[in-house]
Amino acid sequence: MNPRNSIAANATLHCLTGCAIGEIAGLMIGTAMGLGNAVTIALAVALAFLFGYALSTLPLIQAGLGFFAALSVVFAADTLSITVMEITDNLVMAVIPGAMDSGLVNPIFWFGMMIALTAAFIAAFPVNRYLIDKGKGHALTHQFHEGHHDHHGEHGEHGSQAVSTDHDHPHEHG
Repeated sequence: MNPRNSIAANATLHCLTGCAIGEIAGLMIGTAMGLGNAVTIALAVALAFLFGYALSTLPLIQAGLGFFAALSVVFAADTLSITVMEITDNLVMAVIPGAMDSGLVNPIFWFGMMIALTAAFIAAFPVNRYLIDKGKGHALTHQFHEGHHDHHGEHGEHGSQAVSTDHDHPHEHG
């Protein structure tokens, strides 16, 4: 596989993981509390963004980036991808007959969710590939996962600084 396609696929799967956790948690909470579809979807989308951002922020903090610098990089890297996933996921769930009203114990819900999340991956992959090709998106976070960063980000500079892709710096050891 082309290295940039591999990075894009990993970035998309990473975002999808956070989105899926948030979506399912939101749908479970909304269903358990008897909330209407609109409120349940809003909760699921909010949690999808929260978990998506959290799953991207924690590894950056572990790599040595300060919290706000990591969050800045993650907002720049993941917002478009998560947005595309959420729009796609919710549209697909809305058009599958009975998926939203079937309840969590009904196989129609879970079959619909599998289709919706697959569609979300397919929709977000080209977005992530485009962003990576432009040095944006997960290209911003990739260097931090590989240990190719300086620590300026901890002192208030944002991930929008001239951040390079993964092979522009020699590996730092230490």
